[in-house]
Amino acid sequence: MSDALDDGPFFHGTKAALRVGDLLTAGFRSNYRPDVVMNHIYFTALRDGAGLAAELACGDGEPRVYRVEPTGDFENDPNVTDKKFPGNPTRSYRSTEPLRIVEEIDDWQRRTPEALQSWRNRLDALDRSGNAEIIN
Repeated sequence: MSDALDDGPFFHGTKAALRVGDLLTAGFRSNYRPDVVMNHIYFTALRDGAGLAAELACGDGEPRVYRVEPTGDFENDPNVTDKKFPGNPTRSYRSTEPLRIVEEIDDWQRRTPEALQSWRNRLDALDRSGNAEIIN
């Protein structure tokens, strides 16, 4: 588990309809920047953080949050750990190994349309400034 000091449970947010036992793997396009193919699969120990990720993901599907189990080693997500926030307050992680879907979670906090637009505006501003680089 390298230097990631978290026992979970862990969650992944997406607009993909998945089933228990399915594996999420690296090597696919980013949920947020479809021009980027991801070398890692990202997840968090914060249920509502995964919900926000699902709501902000590209695509027309319904936002979904899944409880997942890492199948191998994982590390703190360098996109937010220490680079942007001291420690890992977002409890965000990444792995090159698959994540197994354990169950779909229904009780996560959904944002208002106004709150989601505010998040999208912030992400767009970061992307235009060049500060939203994905460390992959």
